[in-house]
Amino acid sequence: MTSRPRTPAPDHGGAPRPRRRLRAKAVALRERVMLGLFVPLRGKRTARLRYAAILDGQTVNLHAQLPPSAGQPDRAEIVLRRRGRRHLAEARVHTGPDGEALVDAAILLGAEVGGVPVGTGRWRMRLRVRSGRRRRTLSLLLLEPPTPYEGPTKPMEASPVTGERHRLGRSVRGSARLVSTGARAAVEVAKVHLGHAGVTVDFRVLGTRAEEPWAEFVASGRRIEQPVTPLGAGAYRVDVPLDRMPPRGTRPEHWDVVLADRTGLSSRLGRRLHDVRNPLRVFAMRALAITPQGHPPLIVQPRYTPAGNLRITCTRMPEAG
Repeated sequence: MTSRPRTPAPDHGGAPRPRRRLRAKAVALRERVMLGLFVPLRGKRTARLRYAAILDGQTVNLHAQLPPSAGQPDRAEIVLRRRGRRHLAEARVHTGPDGEALVDAAILLGAEVGGVPVGTGRWRMRLRVRSGRRRRTLSLLLLEPPTPYEGPTKPMEASPVTGERHRLGRSVRGSARLVSTGARAAVEVAKVHLGHAGVTVDFRVLGTRAEEPWAEFVASGRRIEQPVTPLGAGAYRVDVPLDRMPPRGTRPEHWDVVLADRTGLSSRLGRRLHDVRNPLRVFAMRALAITPQGHPPLIVQPRYTPAGNLRITCTRMPEAG
C-alpha cells in the first residue's frame, strides 16, 4: 500500500493580542449591560438558575428558583426551541426550605443515547409551568456560567458516545442557551485487546469519514502500514504488527498509531472522550511478554501519553538481547 502525502497540521496559535483585548472588552461590556440593565428589569418575571452545568458531556443539569408570581405550580417542563423545532423535557417541582418554588431538571441529549434529539446550533431554553389548566412560560436567567474546577477530573467536553459537544451559554439579556456542535474530527480508541498471542485495537472515527483507511505504526525512522477491518458504523479493528516491531537495538522503541486514508486523512489514535486530566496514569495498561512468530520475546506495553495519544512500547527481553 502506498502512503499518501500528509496534510500539514493546522495552526492553532492564539488570536493576535489586539483582537483578544477587543474581545475581552466586548465581554466585559456585555456583562455590565446584562447585570446593570436587563437583570433588574427581568428579575421578577424570570426563573433564576441557581445551578446549571452539563455533566458527563451529554446531560444538562438545571436547578432554578421560580419568581413569587409563579406561585407553586403542579408540573414543569423545559422547552428547547430552535428555528421552528421544539423539544420538551420533564422537570420536577418542589418547595425549598424558605417556601420558595424550585425546579430541577436532568436532560439527556442525543437521539443515539435515547435523549432529546437536538441538532447543532443555538437552542433557546425556557421553563414552562402548569397549575391546573393555567400555563406560563418563563425565561431561565443564567447569571454565572459554569466555571472549570481543579482536581484529577475535569468537565466532560463532549459526549462519550457521539463525540458531539454541548455547552451552556446566555444571551445579552441573560437568558440561558444550549449551544451544540458536531463531533470534532478524531479517531477514538474503544478498546485495546491484550493477549499473549498479540494486541488488537478497536477504534471509532468521529466527526469525519475515512475512505478506504489503513493504519500506520510510526517509530523513529520507521513506518509500518497495516490493514484495518471494518466493524460497522464508523468502527474498525487493527492487529498490531508486533512481528515487524522488534527494536533494532537494546533500547525500547515507542510506536505511535495513525489512521490514514486515500483522501489524505492522518489522525492519531487516542482517548479524547473522557474527563480525566492524566490519561497516562488513569488508563494504565499492563505490560505483556509476547513472542511474535519467528522473533525473540518482546515486552509490549500499550499506554496513553499525557495528551491521550495511544503509544505502544516494545522492549527486547533481557535474555534475548
